[in-house]
Amino acid sequence: MERLLLRWVINAVALYVAVGTGWLSGVHAGNTTVLAFLVMALVFTVVNAFLRPVLKLLTCPLILLTLGLFTLIINTFLFWITGVIGNWLPGGYGYTMDNFLWAFLGALLVSVVNTVLTLVFKEELKGNRHKRD
Repeated sequence: MERLLLRWVINAVALYVAVGTGWLSGVHAGNTTVLAFLVMALVFTVVNAFLRPVLKLLTCPLILLTLGLFTLIINTFLFWITGVIGNWLPGGYGYTMDNFLWAFLGALLVSVVNTVLTLVFKEELKGNRHKRD
């Protein structure tokens, strides 16, 4: 449970960096409260859990043909769809992008921040699964 909460907070921080800081002027948040980023992170986690495996399976030949670079396009789509679903929720918890380039940069920034934070909290995310006395 602790790992799940930590993963959720990492996703929220990554989305805050990409959407809420203003670094990407083409990505606009509908709501910039802490609750909004926690809701966005929850939507992002669910979208990634259900759509990512399906999309990777369906686009496996393209992923192999581009030596894995097509996963960046998948990440862009997942970032975009998270914003769309968030906008459907009452309270306007989503975000919008001006064009594909901003969606791509947003997805790239979320991926980088997520990777860095995952490396920082690597031990906490491992948990006690493989500990032996």
